[in-house]
Formats: sequence, structure tokens, C-alpha cells
Amino acid sequence: MSLKMDKVFDSKAAESGRMDFWISNGYFKAGRNKEMLARPKYSLIIPPPNVTGMLHIGHAKDTTEQDIIARYKRLKGFDVLYLPAMDHAGIATQAKVEKKLQEEGVDKYELGRDGFLVEAWKWKDHYADYIHKQWEALGLSLDFSKERFTLDDGMQRAVAHVFKSLYDQGLIYQGERIINWDPVLKTALSNIEVEHKDIPGKFYYFKYVMKDDPSVVLTIATTRPETMFGDTALVYNPKDKRYSKYDGKMFINPANGEELPLIGDMYVDKSFGTGVMKCTPAHDPNDFAIAKRHNLAMPLIMNPDGTMNEKCGKYKGMDRFACRDALVEQIEKDGNLVKIENITHNVGHSSRTGAIVEPYLCKQWFVKMKPLSQAVDKIQHSKDRTKFFPSRFSHTFQRWLDTTEDWCISRQLWWGHRIPVYTDKVTGEVICSETPLDPSKYDQDPDVLDTWFSSGLAPFAFMGWPETDEMLKRYYPLDVMVTGYDIIFFWVARMAFDGVHFTNKMPFKTVYLHGLIRDSQGRKMSKSLGNGIDPFDVIDKYGCDAMRWALTSSGAPGLDLPIGDRNFTSARDFINKVWNASRYVLSIIGDDFIPMKLNSKDLSFADGYILAKLNETIRGVTHNMDKFEHGQASKYIYDFLYDNFCGEYLEWSKVSLMNCSLRQERIVKTVLYTVLKDVLLMLFPFCPFICEQIYSFMPNHKKSLFDESYPVANRWRLEKMQAKGETLKQMITYIRNFKSENKLAPNDKIDVDVKAKTTLIEEFRPYLVRFGFIENFNAVDEDETNMRFFNGFGLLLKVKDTEALKEKRKQRVEALKKEIERSEKMLSNPNFVQRANPTVVMREREKLKSNKEELAKYLA
Repeated sequence: MSLKMDKVFDSKAAESGRMDFWISNGYFKAGRNKEMLARPKYSLIIPPPNVTGMLHIGHAKDTTEQDIIARYKRLKGFDVLYLPAMDHAGIATQAKVEKKLQEEGVDKYELGRDGFLVEAWKWKDHYADYIHKQWEALGLSLDFSKERFTLDDGMQRAVAHVFKSLYDQGLIYQGERIINWDPVLKTALSNIEVEHKDIPGKFYYFKYVMKDDPSVVLTIATTRPETMFGDTALVYNPKDKRYSKYDGKMFINPANGEELPLIGDMYVDKSFGTGVMKCTPAHDPNDFAIAKRHNLAMPLIMNPDGTMNEKCGKYKGMDRFACRDALVEQIEKDGNLVKIENITHNVGHSSRTGAIVEPYLCKQWFVKMKPLSQAVDKIQHSKDRTKFFPSRFSHTFQRWLDTTEDWCISRQLWWGHRIPVYTDKVTGEVICSETPLDPSKYDQDPDVLDTWFSSGLAPFAFMGWPETDEMLKRYYPLDVMVTGYDIIFFWVARMAFDGVHFTNKMPFKTVYLHGLIRDSQGRKMSKSLGNGIDPFDVIDKYGCDAMRWALTSSGAPGLDLPIGDRNFTSARDFINKVWNASRYVLSIIGDDFIPMKLNSKDLSFADGYILAKLNETIRGVTHNMDKFEHGQASKYIYDFLYDNFCGEYLEWSKVSLMNCSLRQERIVKTVLYTVLKDVLLMLFPFCPFICEQIYSFMPNHKKSLFDESYPVANRWRLEKMQAKGETLKQMITYIRNFKSENKLAPNDKIDVDVKAKTTLIEEFRPYLVRFGFIENFNAVDEDETNMRFFNGFGLLLKVKDTEALKEKRKQRVEALKKEIERSEKMLSNPNFVQRANPTVVMREREKLKSNKEELAKYLA
């Protein structure tokens, strides 16, 4: 018996040094030798995490899904590139660095741009090192020799090349648009950097008096009175007869006394509010569109920091919300406040600073999206289209292609790719240049590019484009892009149009979109709820394999996954089951065992049964792995291991090994060896540490599971053996149910009469005697009354009503009566029912009900 394996699985011991072993032996390195380069390729990249701090449970889910694919494909014989990268995360990182400097009492403006960037690079280096450690803790099989960073030198050159190309083609332009504005960071925000929250607010109803006839008063509501200084018109629906007679008339703005024309526009919903709205073109995207149609002025009435500017009179310099309160108070004094309603409304907040986002008109750089999206749309309607898993997301992607608007790419930050546009200090000539120009002669645009501008180039720029094409030729396009469904617009779409525009093909063959992690109650994880899960706390408590299994063995592609301690505990139990079963098998087969070549003719029905079940499992797992149904694949593994292997064959094999020949013993041990090895190979992509640990204890093992091949179902005809195995299961279940119905313990002895062919009786006898606890096993020639048949095998079970059994029943009845009396006494006590934990009370009631039902059976 082998005692090399510890009795209890130690996840920390299994994880210790394992990543170093895999990395040092080159198992993660793509194209590491000629043999590898002769294989078919498979490529994917990690969605680059932001260098802003720790990875969270969502990262753990995302990367585990990717790593499962990478490990699976390696075992299937592919040369796999799983490329690591990190994202500079412009606004997120700048916000973190600014906060750090503030805590240290350092003013970023005193530091200056260059000094600030030195601090930002220090931050990046610190957290990049931390992220490396986290990747290793997660067991990710990344090719670290090819790691990229979205601000490394190669990416800087690629980004500059892309910007200039689009600029020269007229696809990048500078213009005034309404954008999301963070008044704390004083920068534009992308949509993904805006979090919409339901918060309390107010609807303010104001009087707008007609200039020519003060008896005509329009009531107009707004949630943002401070923007009234930027109003340039009042707007109604031209089909609304209530107001059409006033078209073109001038009304007095109660905020500043300015005259506003009433104009008609179909945008206005007649049924909403009073049917008239104010138009503030510089601070609302819909109002901006109306103003463009009607050639209205677009006055900006706020400073970049969210204070009111000189157009606001005495309110100049006030914070926008302080201005709101003061202005409403003044309008009320003037007699122009109708009413105020308390409401709950959805308001955008900066995900970085928490500030309420201000729609803000300013000059920014934009990418013309229509030509780019049309090119992607053309491919998506051809045979070269990218497939989406789940397929419903192809419609989501198509909706983006059909509705996309020009993309604001400039950010008022210091950390990021600086826009490569220069102005001649003497002539004023504007030049776009891939290479930096002399700062003594040219002023460079101070803004940087949106983070997504660089990360959108990831599939090909990470492979050396546009400078080298060696990796590109081999590994591009990516075979799969794995990410959460929440960034299909922000990242997947941008990678698509960049890939098509610059490489003439979609950058990935397949997009696999997984769901998001929720807490056990299905809620989004957030700091305010305090329900976040630190994956490294989970690893420390349960082990990495248990966490990976919990994150991927439940749920389905594209659906959110509620998770909590119960999931991790269950996963750890499964991991322990794998360890215990493996330890038992290896103790049976021994350290020096050499498996023999199996022949189906030499197998017992029990051996054939488990190998048939193994074939079914291999086919089911492979089928689901190939379509990214990792949850379904894991269910096949789980069910086979628990039910077929541990619950059935390991027990049956104990009988098979009794009084057998040396050859039969070797056959059973070979079956045990084969099944264990194939289970480890199927489980390896999900739970790499325990599988590699167990494999290292197997006799005649190679250096690593990576040196093995993924199991393939054999073509043996095992149907008859499998049918016999199913028959045995049915008979054992029948015997156990019989005992339960007759108030017998599972190990109480019974007698049985059997009728079947002699060969069949001899095959089944040892298993039925062992697992049915049968004392007298009698073969009969004739059918007997009440005999139950199972595929030609008749069973008649007989209770041995001994004095010992009668005494045992009597004792059980007395025990049940005492338990029932105790429960009834507790539940009749008001103090217990009212003060105890409701769960405890409920369990006590359930226990009472169960005991009464059992007693009734004994007394029947």
C-alpha cells in the first residue's frame, strides 16, 4: 500500500512551487520548440486588468474561464498562446495616484506633468508586481515571456501609428460635442466609467411668463435648475394644439430675465410633464441635438470644476449644487415657483471619484464610427463572421453596429497615450506625427487618449504589429476572446473595428461571453453593500482548486453567477473527494504498477461497466468543452466521479479483487489506473494543482500532466457489460429499499431466492451477497410468488425475523417516542418558539414530523 499521499489534502502544499515548476519547464510558452510549432495553434489573450490594485472575484472568474480553455487545448495537442497583459487604465490609475499624492500632502500641479508621470510609473511597477503574484496564485498558464503593457514602447508606437492613419484618412477629427464630464478630475469620461444610480431628487416646476401677454404662463419642470442660465429656447411638440398658437412667442426665463423663444420639435413627448421643456444645449445631449436642428446658441454656463461661470451673474463661482439651492430660493421669492416634487431618478456618477457626472459641451477628439462599423457589419454577414457564445450576444453586437455614434477619444489627463498632434509655435500649423516633434518648436496637444483606444488594438498590437509580423502570422486572429458580457460595447466592439480596419479581418474567430459574479442573494458586489469577495481570502481558506471549481462548475455561459461560502465549501468537499478516491486507488495498485493493455474480452461486467461510463463521460466533457459549456462539462466529471467511480466501481472492485487470479487482479488494477488517469486529465483544466499533485504519485508517470494527451473514448462495444452493471445497480437499490420498508438497517442480514441462468447467478452472487448483506443465497428453478425480475434475474427477498432484530426495532420505537416527546415539549414552550432563531424552530418542527412518520411505519 502506497503511503506517499497524505491522508488529508493540503491545498497549500499542492500549490507550493507548482507554478515555478510549470514555468521553468516551458509548459506555458507558446512555440517553445519545433515540435510545438508543428502543432495547430490556438491563441487567446487575457483582458488586461487595470494596474490600480488587487484583482477581484470577477477577475478570478474571467481568468479561470480562459485558463480552462488554454489548458484543455494544450492537452488536445495545440500550441497555445495565452498572452498576459496589463492596462494602464488612464483615468482609474490617475485618480488613484492623485489620491495617494493628496494623502502625502503633494500638489500634482506643483509636481508638474513630468513629475506626476514619474509617480504614476512607480505606482504601475508596484501593482504590476502584485498582479503577477495574483496571476500565479490563480494558477493561470500565461506565457509570461510575451507579456505586454498598454503603455510599453511597442504599444506607444502602435497607438501613434493608428492615430495618424485614422487622422490622415479623415476618420479622426476635433469637434464640439456633449460628453460625460467629471468635475473632480476635470476630464471627459467614457460611458463605462459612468455608474448610474437611483438617488433621491426633486422636480422643480417654474413659471415662464409670455413677454407680450403676462396672462399667458407656461409651467416647465426641471431637475437641474442651475442649468437655466444656459437655456436658449422653450420647446413643445408641433402637433400639440395647446401650445402651437404660441409658436415663436418670447417667454421670460425666471432665472435671469432673458427672453426665450417657444419652438416646435418632434423630440418632445406631449404626454410627459406639461408637454413643454426648456432647452439647454451645452449641458444636455438631447437639447444639443435640438439646438443643432434649430441653429440655437449653445452657451456654456459652468467651469470645468463644476462651479458656475460669468454667465450666471451673482452666482458666479458657486458650486453647481449650491447655486441650485440659492436660485430656487430666489425664484420662489420672485413668485415664479409653482411646486417641488420629491422623486427618485437615475443619475450618472463617475466610477472613479463618485462625483455626479455633468453633460458638458467642449472641444474633443472623435473617431468617425460609421465607416468602421460598416466594415465590421459586412464581415459579420459573411462566412468569415465571428461567432458568439452564447449566440444571443451576436444580436447585441449587431445592435451596436447599427446604432453606434462617433467616439470621444480625448481625456484631460496626464497618464496615458498623449495625442500625437502638434501645433507650430510660429505658423500655427497643425501636424499629426507618429514620432515626437521638437518641443522647442511645437506644442503638443495636452490631452491623452481614452484607455479603450489602446486596449482595442490588443489582439494584433500585442503581437508586435505594425513593426513585426512573426507572431501575427502564427497566432492571429485569436481563436477565442473570453470576457464578461458587460464590456461587449466598450472593448469587444472596439477590437472588432480596429482589427477589421488595420488587418482586414476580425481579430477573433469566437467571442465567449460569461456572466458576472453576484453575491449569494444575487446582488451586485459593491463596497457600499460590503458583500465583495476577495479571491485570495478564498484561496487561503479553501484552496485555489476549490475556488476555480466553484466559479466554473455552476451557472452557464452569459448568465450571472450568485456565489458565497456555501459554493466554496461544496467545492472543497469535491476536491477532498478527488483526493481520497485517488489515495485509495493508488494504495491498491501500488508504487511499481505497470498497466497492461486491456482487451474487452478479458473484462468483467463491472470493469466493462465503468469503462463504458468513462467513455460516456469523456464524450460529454469533450463536447461541452468544445462549446465553452464548462459548467456542463464539470457536471459530467462530478457525476461520474461521485456516482459511477466512487459510489459504484470502487466498491465493486473490492469484490472483484477477492479470490481472483493474478491476471484478473492486474486487469482490475489497470482499469482503476486508467479511470483515475483519465479523470485527472479531464479535471486538470479546472483544478490543476490537485491533479498535478496526484499525478506525481502515480506509478510510471511522466514529468507533468501537460506531457499527456486528453482522453479519447475508445470504440469497444461494452453495451452488454454496461447493461449488466445497470442491472446490478437496480438490484442493490431494490434490496436497500426493501430493507428500509421493512424497518431493517442496511447491514441487517436477509435471505434471498434467485432464479436466473447459472452463469448470471455466478456473476452477480458475490456483489449481491456483499452489498445486500445476504446470509442465504438460494438458487431456485421455478418462479416464486412476489419474485421481482431484473433483465431475466429473479429475486425474492426474505426477512430474517430474529429475536435480535425484534429487540432492535423495539429500541428504535422507544427512542423515537422519547424524541417526539422532547420536540413536542420544546415546541409547546412560547419562549422557545418566539425567542429562538427561526431556523432552529423550523428544523425542530421538521424533525418532529419526520420522527412521527417513522414511528407510524413501525407501528403499522
